[in-house]
Parts: sequence; C-alpha cells; structure tokens
Amino acid sequence: METRKVVTSFLMHSNKVLILKRSNRVATMKGRWGGVSGYLEGNETPYARALREIKEEVGLESEDIELITGGNIMRSQDITRSDLTWMVHTYLFKVRHPDKIKLDWEHDEYRWVQPSQLATYQTVPRLKDALMQLLANHPQ
Repeated sequence: METRKVVTSFLMHSNKVLILKRSNRVATMKGRWGGVSGYLEGNETPYARALREIKEEVGLESEDIELITGGNIMRSQDITRSDLTWMVHTYLFKVRHPDKIKLDWEHDEYRWVQPSQLATYQTVPRLKDALMQLLANHPQ
C-alpha cells in the first residue's frame, strides 16, 4: 500500500471559505474544486508547506493570514487506485485581505462560499469532511 502525504489549507473570510477550481495543467483532480494543497517534500513540516502553498497558489503572505486551527490528519483512499492512501494534513486560516488573492497556474478560478454549499460543487474527495472537522475543532 502506497501512502502520499499532502497538506490542504482552507482560507476563510466573513464566514465563507475559499475554494479553488483545479486547472487542466495539474496532474490530478483536474476541474475539481479544492482548498490550497500541495505535497509534503523532504523534511519540511506540514505547517511550513501550508504557508508555502498559500503564497504560491493564491499570493498571500504570512502577514495576510492568521492560523485558526490545524494539524489534523485525515486519511483518504484514492478514488482511482485501491493501493493508494492519502494522508492529508489540514489547516484553517483567517484571511485579512481577501482582495489580495491572485491565482497561479494551478487554478482557473476561485469562489468564496458558505461551508454548507460545498456539497453543490464537484470537489476533491472528502473536502467537506476535512473542513467540517476543522470547524468542529473551532466553533465560531
């Protein structure tokens, strides 16, 4: 059984969560909606990777965001390969300046949505589960 480690961060502003539509230029989950995600590499910490991905994918610096909660690990079976499990480290951040969002090549568009609206989007697997787990750890 193969395991891949990734980080997924959710960005919130005014009780809405940012979702990003994955472009056709990414390797996996093309056209699906997700959070800010990336593979863990080498000896980096999940939190350091989360900050790096936020900067790369949406152009926000560490001073533009504030950690609300995180460090949860969720396991998810791959939808196309039965021998692959994803270990997803999740974080929830508050965005101070939502007008600064600038997408890189990995995404075609973004939307701010109510968490309850995630079910109406074709998302990466278990996106809503990951967000709900984080929100349960930090009631608003």
